Amino acid sequence: MNVLSMFDLKGEKAIITGGGQGLGREMALALAEAGADIAIAQRRLEVAEKTADEIRKLGRDALAVSVDVSKTQEVQNMVNIVKAKFGKIDILINNAGIGQGKSFLGMSEEDWDSMIDIHMKGTFLCSQMVAREMVKEKKGTIINISSMSGFIINRPQKQAHYNAAKAAIAHFTKSIAMELAKYNIRVNAIAPGYMKTEMTAPVLNSDMANEWLQLSPMGRFGEPYEIKGLALYLASRASSFMTGSVILIDGGYCCW
Repeated sequence: MNVLSMFDLKGEKAIITGGGQGLGREMALALAEAGADIAIAQRRLEVAEKTADEIRKLGRDALAVSVDVSKTQEVQNMVNIVKAKFGKIDILINNAGIGQGKSFLGMSEEDWDSMIDIHMKGTFLCSQMVAREMVKEKKGTIINISSMSGFIINRPQKQAHYNAAKAAIAHFTKSIAMELAKYNIRVNAIAPGYMKTEMTAPVLNSDMANEWLQLSPMGRFGEPYEIKGLALYLASRASSFMTGSVILIDGGYCCW
């Protein structure tokens, strides 16, 4: 097989949650540039629609869907809308997430619940409902977004709930990969380090960010576009023998 053809996604249909901005937007554009039609699922419909317009300008079909991934009925509604529009779902990227710095002793139950609900429950609900559709087609690819925070404890910020959620996603990825392999459904995860996104923008020029840079072998933050190649690889036939893997893309941060 020609190596370039292994990255061709023509005819594939994908959902990217949190796909309207940041890393989600870059991954959505990567898949669209490779030929896939994309559903952008986001809480704020206007944000999703903006990225959907970018995808249409690439000559691909696109759909914007409003969804709170922690709500069962909203996730089911998202799946129904995308299935009705595209006829099938080949690729799911579970990217929706939030960030919060909060000490363990000062953390409220609401802080904990919102973090776990968006990251862990959202990944569970979207994966389960989309996988049920993929089983019917006997094929599919799910990409979860974990974090280097699932491997190490960040400093100087305190974020036990975020770290726990991202570690859970990494292990959840491996668990469902084993259950879904017999249906020809692959499940892998990407674990990014510090990237220049809307979520990190408020602290990029702070003393905290300077400490992050000192702890990074490459001495810089990742650019959002640098996740595109990895997302395309995991979504395409180029990674057809890979499942249950969690791949760090962190500028070497976790090596130290």
